[in-house]
Amino acid sequence: MPLSLVTGATGYVGGRLVPQLLDAGHDVRVLVRDERKARAHEWSEHVDIVQGDATNREDVTRAMAGVDVLYYLLHSIGSGEGFADTEREMAEGFAEEAQQAGVSRIVYLGGMDPEGEELSEHLASRQRVGQALLDSGVPTAVLQAGIVIGSGSASFEMLRYLTERLPVMVTPRWVHTRIQPIAIRDVLRYLVGCADLPADVNRAFDVGGPDVLTYFEMMQRYAAVAGLPRRRVLPVPVLSPGLSSHWVGLITPVPASIARPLVESLRNTVVATDDDIRGYVPDPPEGLIGFDRAVELALTRIQNLEVPTRWSSSTPAGAPSEPLPSDPDWAGGSLYTDERTREVHAAPASLWSVIEGIGGKNGWYSWALAWWVRGILDRVVGGPGLRRGRRNDKDLRVGDALDFWRVEETDDATFLRLRAEMRVPGLAWLELQVGSTEGGTTTFHHRALFHPRGLFGHAYWWAIYPFHGIIFGSMQRNIAKAAEALEA
Repeated sequence: MPLSLVTGATGYVGGRLVPQLLDAGHDVRVLVRDERKARAHEWSEHVDIVQGDATNREDVTRAMAGVDVLYYLLHSIGSGEGFADTEREMAEGFAEEAQQAGVSRIVYLGGMDPEGEELSEHLASRQRVGQALLDSGVPTAVLQAGIVIGSGSASFEMLRYLTERLPVMVTPRWVHTRIQPIAIRDVLRYLVGCADLPADVNRAFDVGGPDVLTYFEMMQRYAAVAGLPRRRVLPVPVLSPGLSSHWVGLITPVPASIARPLVESLRNTVVATDDDIRGYVPDPPEGLIGFDRAVELALTRIQNLEVPTRWSSSTPAGAPSEPLPSDPDWAGGSLYTDERTREVHAAPASLWSVIEGIGGKNGWYSWALAWWVRGILDRVVGGPGLRRGRRNDKDLRVGDALDFWRVEETDDATFLRLRAEMRVPGLAWLELQVGSTEGGTTTFHHRALFHPRGLFGHAYWWAIYPFHGIIFGSMQRNIAKAAEALEA
């Protein structure tokens, strides 16, 4: 059986590709920055997990040993200026290591290259990455896709929220660009199939679904599938990508840092110019999945809480790692804490079910207006705000985005640590823990931590500290009441 190395395995596509490869009979190894995020997936017990940094050549060498097929699914979109240089350097490093390790096939998922058009920075970077892999000396298949339609993809959520929240909207010219969307299921089928390509195949393939639509038509057809009234669009001749991305960032869960490269790419025509891939990976008997069916499948997964991966679960490759509050890095540094303990007249399981369900549609069990205002302010300054919600309303795993937090640690029974991703002058965490049980009550520990950066960071902590009693005090009290109500 071939050994396939999947990079980006905790991201949107990679997290779904791994089980498909296992089902196809592959041995699978994953290279991840944080082993805990990989362990949170159901497939983790069936793969070889290598923890390492994709920008560290020693880690890449270690992960590449004995590999037959390399699935290169890394990106740095949303990591700020210079992401294109980071992507190119990583691709060149992997290309060299794959050649030296004797890898027999590289498979990369990139974006389409419309002939005769000036590419957006995002698409141009994808093209440079693909070319670096094609020039590696290792047979490479570059799959060039347009918009991927599937539950949890950034492009789908952008389309979904724009359509659902804006029955009438003022739009830029890019809503009339021609696009050939493709269902995530067909993308995964092509990715798996490319492992068996003949050794002399070293080229790019366009991949797309059966429909060619404008973004405006996609919005109208999404509305029809979702049972919404027809959307009305008022086009304007000029609306810069910067303004468009901020508008998208305010309306959808996708932050402006990711929305901007996506919006800029929408000015390019992304329609397949060949269907050669079908000669190597034949269509299934029922054919490719059309746009309407792809939307229907995605909405069904969302409604059934069966979204296995989401765009917000991934961390851009090359992004700096942040320490834990228990790391040695903190020796001699400032770490402010606010700790609270309460006895709850409920079983540990009841208390945990409420803790694990916080955020998203369930809210934060305290001053809702304050959380809403904080979320709006965070969006204004470029943070994620509260719109990211949750992957699943009832379950959390390491790496999940949770409004403007991210799950950093959980044992899925008693302990949850969230790292703040809102814009603050420092690093912040929130810990919720189910403690010991005695005499029919359960101890509930609550701890907020903040590591300030500079004088402004210290000032920030003391400015908000007086509100902790209102926010965190009521949060702990209301979580306790909710747990007790479950047993009433």
